[in-house]
Amino acid sequence: MLAAISALIGPVSAILDKVIPDKDLREKLSHEIATMADKQMSAQIEVNKVEAAHKSLFVAGWRPAIGWICGFALLYSTIISPILGIWFTVPVVDTSLLTTVLMGMLGLGAMRTFEKTKGVSREK
Repeated sequence: MLAAISALIGPVSAILDKVIPDKDLREKLSHEIATMADKQMSAQIEVNKVEAAHKSLFVAGWRPAIGWICGFALLYSTIISPILGIWFTVPVVDTSLLTTVLMGMLGLGAMRTFEKTKGVSREK
């Protein structure tokens, strides 16, 4: 959602350039739109922090659950399925979405680890 909001700022500003002839008003509206988008992104980040810190598995557990599901699906599609395929007909898993999600999660984890090793991460 955050990426979608960021992606809309440029096109909206381009539309303002065509619709509003007054340069000062156009810049003011463009700034207001960017400020509103920034506030929305900040609010979503705060919600994510609260959800991640929650003690209930049903609130904070969806992120680890996605990781486990992706990990198991990758294990199945690369190791278990070919081995079982020797004896049985097994369903093929489309791993295109799986690898996109898994690589995104691994990339964010690697980025966080890099921040910690460089000492730029914030500890609570």
